[in-house]
This record gives sequence, structure tokens and C-alpha cells, in this order.
Amino acid sequence: MDNLLDNIQEVLLMGPGPSCVPPSVSQAMAKPTIGHLDPYFIKIMDAIKDRLRTVLNTENELTIPMSGTGSSGMEACFVNLVEKGDPVLVIKNGVFGMRMEDVATRLGADVDTLEFEWGTPVRTEEVQAKLADKSYSIVAVVHAETSTGVLNPVPEIGKLLQGTDTIYLVDAVTSMGGMEIRMDAWGIDALYSGTQKCLSCPPGLAPLSFSPKAVAKLEARKTKVPNWYLDLSLIKSYWKGASRAYHHTAPINMHYALYQALQVILEEGLDEVYARHLENHRRLVQNLEDMGLEMLVDTKDRLPMLNSVKIPSGVDEAAVRSNLLTKHKIEIGAGLGPLAGKIWRIGLMGHTARPDNVDRLISALKAEM
Repeated sequence: MDNLLDNIQEVLLMGPGPSCVPPSVSQAMAKPTIGHLDPYFIKIMDAIKDRLRTVLNTENELTIPMSGTGSSGMEACFVNLVEKGDPVLVIKNGVFGMRMEDVATRLGADVDTLEFEWGTPVRTEEVQAKLADKSYSIVAVVHAETSTGVLNPVPEIGKLLQGTDTIYLVDAVTSMGGMEIRMDAWGIDALYSGTQKCLSCPPGLAPLSFSPKAVAKLEARKTKVPNWYLDLSLIKSYWKGASRAYHHTAPINMHYALYQALQVILEEGLDEVYARHLENHRRLVQNLEDMGLEMLVDTKDRLPMLNSVKIPSGVDEAAVRSNLLTKHKIEIGAGLGPLAGKIWRIGLMGHTARPDNVDRLISALKAEM
């Protein structure tokens, strides 16, 4: 019987995720599986919590990886914090703001949206005007919008919510591990991310952190959390204290991978990691512009880890992407929504953000255009 795994070839992952995985992280996943209540695994769980707090610059006790990809982190935040009829404001300028809106609507929230053109950032003054008209239980925004490559003003929006009862919810799926996040200083109450972007860990876990204010809202619910698997009122008992209450079987080896991925980042140093992302972003942009290509997002609003490039007239964008993958073993991403067919999305996330990878992509693009 043929084994399909024998024919997997290594691909340089330069799309919107997943990113390339360091060898030490892959090796961590191959360690022997132990029980999810084994005392030694509990030590690993505690170390993961500490490392996540360090990367997020938070003291939040409830800082854990949820079982599931980044989307499970998003859904966990909403199902735990939203009750039917709660007024929720979703600020959106791309696909992932739209997903927030969808999830909140499915939960029966009273959802308002504030929408901005794709490829442009959220304008703080418009958020301020919206907040002056109505009080919200939750205000939600994406820090690094993966569908466009735009950085949104998360710290500035946090200042607008200081001293209010509003829960400030932030999607940090693409930003965590690639640029600074100061969760406590920015007033973020609930945050979720994913392992497969700048953390350079395979997809499968969703780091999540709740402030004491968010935990208090969870504990004050009038109704049960509608999703049992993502119910933090149950899950937090598995992650806290010397004795752990069983909830579900954690993906043991994925936790090994996250533990090692965080170790790789912290050993390099957070400031050094962020500088590396920015330096390679600038290297990529300079080379693209030298080729006559144009970036979608204005310089001041660009993400270092997700670069949106306008496709020149007359270029078959799908053929270029296909040739990059089949001939050069390089993956880049296509545009989504209104940007479909108009941009390529080039990821410089985590372990992928290295000069030799930038140079390899540029050489391949020149060969195919």
C-alpha cells in the first residue's frame, strides 16, 4: 500500500499562514505522548502560560491555548462573553472583522458595525464618534488584518474605552509573535491568536487571554455558555491549580510544539524577533518596488508579516502562484473578497522572515513574470 506521506515535499511557506516551522518545533511534536493529566504535562502547561504572558505583556491569570486553530480562539471569546441581546460593536476592514460579525450575530447579539475600505486602517476618530452615540458591551477589532496587510490602531482604540464597562476584544492571530503587543497597557480585555502564523508552530492551538474584567463578565453570565467545548468556566479548572479537573483531552503533542516555539522566540529575544520581521519586510518591499510592483497599503499602515502586492495589468495571477508552487516550491496567497484577483499576499511570518527566503521569492517571481 502506498503511503501518501512519503511524497510530501518541503514548501517555502510565504503565504498568509501557516508559516515555516523550525526543526526544533517539529522535533518537539515527535516526543513521546503522555497523558493530559500527567504531572509532567501539567508542568509544561504552566510553562506555556508563563511564556504566553511574556509575549503578550500581560499579568492575566487566564492566559491559555485553546484546543483548535485561531478560529476556535475567536469563537471562544464571543461564546464566553456574549449573551443574547448584548450590544456589540465590530470594527471591520477585512475578512476577519466580517467573521467576528458573523459569530456575534449567530449568538443573538445586537450587532453594530463600523466598516472601513479594505486596504485602509480603522480611523480612530470615527470609532470615537460611534462610541459617543451608544454604549457597548463589547467592542471588537482585528489588530493585524490578514486579508489586506493592514495594521489597525489597537492602542488608540483602547484609550477610548478606558474607564468604561466595555470589554475590548482584539484579534491578534497574525500579529502575535511578529510585532509588539502590550495587552495590559493597551487596555485589551480579551485577546485571541493562532499558533501557525508568527509563532511558527503548526496550526492546532489558539492562544487566548482574558483580563480580570473579562473573567468577571464571564462569571456574571445569566445564561450558560452555549458552546460546551469552548466554555472557559469549565476549561479554566483544567488549567489552574495543583489538581486539574478533566474537561477534554488536550492535544498533547501540539502543546509540546507551542512550548518549543515560544522557547525559540524568547531565546532570540522579543525585540530581536520584531526587528527581524521589520527588516525582512523592508527588504521584500524594496525588491518588489525595484521590479516595478506596487504595494496595496500605505507605508505607515503596513504589517511587516503580511505584504499585499498589487498585480500588474496583464499578469495571470493564478498562473504565477501555481508556477511558484509547482516549479519553485514557494507558496504565496491570493486576494480575498473585493481584492480577489487584484493582489498577492506574501507572508513573512516567524521562521519564514529571513533574508534568504526573501531573495529566493524575488528570484522566482522574476523568472515567472
